[in-house]
Amino acid sequence: MNKYKLGEMEQRFADLIWLHEPIQSRQLSEICTEVFDWKRTTTYTMLKRLCDRGIFQNSNGIVRSLMSKNEFGALQGEQFIETSFDGSLPQFLAAFTRHKKLRKKEILEIQQLIDEHKEV
Repeated sequence: MNKYKLGEMEQRFADLIWLHEPIQSRQLSEICTEVFDWKRTTTYTMLKRLCDRGIFQNSNGIVRSLMSKNEFGALQGEQFIETSFDGSLPQFLAAFTRHKKLRKKEILEIQQLIDEHKEV
């Protein structure tokens, strides 16, 4: 299973949690009824699915994230590069820049990241 790959509704639900956390599960259910027109059981089913993946936890009726939205996005990116480019960041960048030219500012930001993280 792709632990960090979410369907569209899973992603929207996760974004809603990140926006409101920490949040009581009952309040989350009420928000989901308004936003998605979900029944309470749908909210709890979706919540359990994302808790089982280790993204959120529901403890004593309080829902909290186990990772920030940015941390989750980074893990999604790593998983994508691993499965799509055999874990090769240079292969990903080559494919990406084949269709999109980088602006000078982007090149400088990438160079700064490389300089900060290169092995000595």
